[in-house]
Amino acid sequence: MKKIILFALALISLTAVAQPPMGPMPPRPDKEEGFKFTVVKENPITSVKNQASTGTCWCFSSLSFIESEAIRINKLKEADYPDLSEMFVVSHAYADKATKYIRVDGALNFAQGSSFGDLVCVLKDYGIVPDEVMTGLNYGTDRHMHGELLAGLKGYMDGILKNPNRKLSTAWHNGLQGILDAYLGPIPETFTYKGKEYTPKSYFESLNINMDDYYDFTSWTHLSYYEKHPVEVADNWRWEQAFNVPLEDMMAIIDYAIDNGYTVAWASDVSETGFTRDGIGIVPDMEAIQKQAEQAGSDQARWVGAPQGMGQQRPTFNKPVPELTITPELRQQGYEEKNTTDDHGMQIYGIAKDQNGNKYYMVKNSWGETGKYKGLWYVSEAYVRYKTMDFMVHKDAIPKDIKKKLGIK
Repeated sequence: MKKIILFALALISLTAVAQPPMGPMPPRPDKEEGFKFTVVKENPITSVKNQASTGTCWCFSSLSFIESEAIRINKLKEADYPDLSEMFVVSHAYADKATKYIRVDGALNFAQGSSFGDLVCVLKDYGIVPDEVMTGLNYGTDRHMHGELLAGLKGYMDGILKNPNRKLSTAWHNGLQGILDAYLGPIPETFTYKGKEYTPKSYFESLNINMDDYYDFTSWTHLSYYEKHPVEVADNWRWEQAFNVPLEDMMAIIDYAIDNGYTVAWASDVSETGFTRDGIGIVPDMEAIQKQAEQAGSDQARWVGAPQGMGQQRPTFNKPVPELTITPELRQQGYEEKNTTDDHGMQIYGIAKDQNGNKYYMVKNSWGETGKYKGLWYVSEAYVRYKTMDFMVHKDAIPKDIKKKLGIK
């Protein structure tokens, strides 16, 4: 046995000597640089929420905006940040929407979507409650799911719309409220919060927010500038109006707001290729990217991940890339061709720069703590210029020269 072991060791030694010397190790492929952001300005926001299986982004985003306003106005410390009830707003919004749905004989989009103006009206007319007072989870799950609720509401409303008695009764609205209460919980008349008794209106008053101080803005070339026009989207069932301003003024308002400690309720299109599910929103200039890749002697995959046909639904962008230059004409074209659509509401709360000095807006989403940045997005200046549908800010977040043109005091 000893001889066998010695023979084996000798054989291994000879084999090793016979092997040609190894050349230098091949270089490892460069690690993707990725996006690297430096915060320029960041304003307080509350925790990221999850709208889950609902179309209520309009409420989550605008109510998050109001929470930030409460923080700003009352100079609140983080321990005292408010957490307001989205489903209190949704319940009231559905009830008001149902009334108008009947009044206009069903010629209204009775769905889950809405506009920022809906929140303004609910807060002014009904107040608000903390989330712990009305979570809206009355149907056996721990996350929001409104498919069945909407089906029940729509079926009920279409039955009422037929007016089978040839005269509407005084009971139909109570019937609707019964469905809402069953799913979202009853609207509290009074409640106790942190040892103090409130009504929804008195609690809202305690936040020291005046909803008359808030204005909505958009920017389209087919509308006259510095005048109010209805926001032309199907979800705007309250027929909310917004000031139409030139594109440069639109961006100036957003920048002025962030720079001066305000946040922005932002409605946008998120169906674009450049709005990734990993916290990035950009408007890639694909021709410039391809040319840059060819000049560098590499293929497009270096810039945007695997090519089409590799199982990806959309390309991924692994680092800053050239973006389109957005003009009012290009923005309008996207709107007219239905490439820019009213998809989603979010909250802009800060400004950052990438490693190349490009400007991005810091955005709070309502899809839970998902993606690389745990529910937050970095959206390029080009994207905001291109895909903003409308936005809402406090009147003091508007530059004085623009305020003067609008007649806002």
